[in-house]
Amino acid sequence: MKLGGGLVVPALLAVSGACWSQGWSPQKNVEIVASSVPGGSLDKTARTMERILSNSKLVHSTLAVMNKAGGGGTIATTYVSQRPGDPHYLLIAGTGMLTNHILGASKLTYTDFTPIAMLVNDYVVMAVNAASPIKSGKDLAERLRKNPQGLAIGFANAFGSTRHISTALLIKAFGGNPRELKTVVFKGSAEAITAVLGGHIDVVSVGATNATVHVAAGKMRIIGVGAPQRFAGVLADAPTWKEQGVDLVSGTWRGIVGPKDLAAAQVAYWESAIGRMVQTAEWKEELERNYWFNDYMPSTQFRKELEKDYADTKAVLVDLGLARQ
Repeated sequence: MKLGGGLVVPALLAVSGACWSQGWSPQKNVEIVASSVPGGSLDKTARTMERILSNSKLVHSTLAVMNKAGGGGTIATTYVSQRPGDPHYLLIAGTGMLTNHILGASKLTYTDFTPIAMLVNDYVVMAVNAASPIKSGKDLAERLRKNPQGLAIGFANAFGSTRHISTALLIKAFGGNPRELKTVVFKGSAEAITAVLGGHIDVVSVGATNATVHVAAGKMRIIGVGAPQRFAGVLADAPTWKEQGVDLVSGTWRGIVGPKDLAAAQVAYWESAIGRMVQTAEWKEELERNYWFNDYMPSTQFRKELEKDYADTKAVLVDLGLARQ
């Protein structure tokens, strides 16, 4: 899913004036909808986007972040889907849009929205207590091969979540059966981390940014990174899975979608504004601060990626016995 924004943004910049001159621009307040509470990762993305688009004058109407948390993301998706053809509503979308449909938790999926742009990928890390005898991905693989039920692996939110999927993909890459894992679900990543630090579980699957404080304090060790390359800063010493001979890149993408049936000129307007946004120094600083990777894609490429990601995600959830679609 990795594609550098530099390959496509210059073209967008060249045509941005043309797109804006075609007659459409926001005619009222624009709502940027996040399915998380204030402070959550989707909310952070929404507020960063709102701030940069406003401060850099990339959008001349007012913008407001709307938090529609609950229902595993279904409240937010339903809210935006009820406004077909209205480009004044933008949803910060993530992998949950796909998994909720596959799991049968929502009737809505990516085909019920207009893809506008992929933004970032929040890659998963596998971590253990610093005192754990598990020192590397090889150690983890050997322990799981000998006794899949002998290690408790924790992650946030729900069975079938992106963290669960990353864990299942890792076990498959090790040659194991994901259904044999001893998994523990927590309400949030903070609880899962507390459990591994307290010795209540053996391994935790979390987003990289959630682990940095504990790694810096010497309380937690990263045994494998699901990113295509190493992180910088505090996590610079943590090896990727590929470095350890495991063919795995796994994370949670975040992008922008609008309601269904947006006109081409409306999509072009937002595509252009967001294409400029991801080139700003402020946006790049935010990526570095949160350990997010730039995965910018414009609308057409984003749509194709969604089709592929839906099929890949469904295959994993079928393996886990969780797919309902």
